[in-house]
Amino acid sequence: MIYVHIGAGAGDLDAGAHFRDGFSEFVKENDDQNKKIYLVEANPSNISKLKESWKDYRNVEIFNFAITSSKQDEKRLKFFYSLDDAPHYQQFSNDIDHVKKNYKDLNKIKFKYIDCVNINKFLDKNFNNKIINFFSIDIEGMDYDVIQDINLKKHEIINFSFEHLHLNIYQKINVFKKFLKFDYSYNGSGVDHNDFDWTFKKRKNIWNNIIFFLLIFISKKHYRFLNKLLQKK
Repeated sequence: MIYVHIGAGAGDLDAGAHFRDGFSEFVKENDDQNKKIYLVEANPSNISKLKESWKDYRNVEIFNFAITSSKQDEKRLKFFYSLDDAPHYQQFSNDIDHVKKNYKDLNKIKFKYIDCVNINKFLDKNFNNKIINFFSIDIEGMDYDVIQDINLKKHEIINFSFEHLHLNIYQKINVFKKFLKFDYSYNGSGVDHNDFDWTFKKRKNIWNNIIFFLLIFISKKHYRFLNKLLQKK
């Protein structure tokens, strides 16, 4: 079993997140001893805590670089953060506007240059001819471009979880179209315990078009009801 998390943060050792991390909880609850875990985190300040978080798991690889799309296919990019978001800087993003939405004091917004790797180059190097059982991505406003860039024709991903919180309606529609094209079905909320993630599973569902339409327009209350129905299947 292969698990991949892009945007791993400090794992479940981030006090700012009340020591909770949906991906960590999901994987650690699974007793499969043969699982292989790949964690990618852009912010170098988080790496020591991330390693500590996973120290009891032998099959873990941790990468300290940012994952980017072909739109940002450079070796190094500026990443912005606010000093008010210390020490683990959950809002660590290549998009300064993403940080400014939550932190208004511009004098406290700083940046670092971060090494970058294109998403498909990362997948090609590590997962050629391998099945990824669970893929999760949460990269603070960069999710959409990376998701749209992933070569799902080449790489087999069974479960795909991503943060939808920062996607506008047009981006959500485009993501849905991509998943429909590659025979994915909506499979309920993802690993985030705040219900900010959606999960798609590699399987056909005759109700896909209706479900995708509902996801965009229904309220959070009905969205949770929809998830319960799907989880019973």
